[in-house]
Amino acid sequence: MARYGKEHKLATRQRIIETAGRRLKRDGIDGSGVAALMADAGLTNGAFYAHFESKEDLVATAVADQLRDQRERLAAAPPGRAGLDQIIRAYLSPEHRDSREEGCPSAALLDEIGRCAEPTKQVYTDSVLAFIDDIAARLAPHDPRSARVATLGVYALMVGTLQLSRALADQELADEVLEQGIRNAMALLDDAPH
Repeated sequence: MARYGKEHKLATRQRIIETAGRRLKRDGIDGSGVAALMADAGLTNGAFYAHFESKEDLVATAVADQLRDQRERLAAAPPGRAGLDQIIRAYLSPEHRDSREEGCPSAALLDEIGRCAEPTKQVYTDSVLAFIDDIAARLAPHDPRSARVATLGVYALMVGTLQLSRALADQELADEVLEQGIRNAMALLDDAPH
């Protein structure tokens, strides 16, 4: 019975993390209270502290989980430059832009993460650097560290491009911004150390 209890608790925790990740990306950190986050998971407020020390703990965990999902999608892409091109095109697509809840946590939450406490910023930094290092390893397989800063630059361009496209009321212009972002990211990759 105790084993079932532990497995059930882990499954419940994961459900909270996944539903919180979607809510946080949709409504932001400040716009997502504990009550709403728990209701999304089908639980009461009282259950929250059985799984997390604080809302900040949940935010850090959910963002890390979201970035881990991005890394898994990256790993599934074809190897080398072809895979990077596919990833950039998918990231800077109208579909990704229009599905904030299922999209990138950086594009949805970066400004708010910047205002979080240091432990959350550190979890974000560690998670995003793991993602960046996976991309850098595709660019410079013999020396991934040499491509880290250039890869961070490409990622920053992609995140900012997606954010700007989401904010524009003119749909045609928003689509053009995505297309230009793809061209800019590809050009930066061409200039990155290999």
